[in-house]
Amino acid sequence: MTFSASRGFAAFQSADADPYDAASRRAALDRLDMLATVLDTAFALPGTNVRFGVESLLRLVPDIGDALASMLSCYLLYEARRLGVPRTLFARMIGNVMLEGLVGVVPFAGDAFDVFFRANRRNVALLRQLFARTGY
Repeated sequence: MTFSASRGFAAFQSADADPYDAASRRAALDRLDMLATVLDTAFALPGTNVRFGVESLLRLVPDIGDALASMLSCYLLYEARRLGVPRTLFARMIGNVMLEGLVGVVPFAGDAFDVFFRANRRNVALLRQLFARTGY
C-alpha cells in the first residue's frame, strides 16, 4: 500500500491494484484461455463431437478429484481478480465454478454436467466480453 500525505486517505492504493497494462492483460487472457481449454476441452471422445478436459478426468476420482478440479478453476478466478474485473462479473464467475463443483460431486450425472457446462470456458468468454466492451 502507498499513502500520499497531500491527498490523505484518498491516495491509499493496493500495491497490486492494477498490475497489468493493456498488452499484459491480452497476454494474461490468452494464457487463461489456454488453461480453460486444457481444463475443459483438451480431448475429444473418439467418433463423437464430445470434448472434455483434464478437469473432467480429475472429477472421475471421488472426493479428492472434485476438490482438485475446483481448485484449478479457482486459479482462473484468482487471475480474473488480478485483472480487475468488476465485482458483479466476478460473482458470476464464482457462481459458475460453484455450480460446476456442487453438481460435480453427484456421481455420473455430475461428470456429464462437467463435460457440457464447462465453467472455465464460460468464465474466459465472460472476460473476453468484458475486455471487448472496455477496450482492453
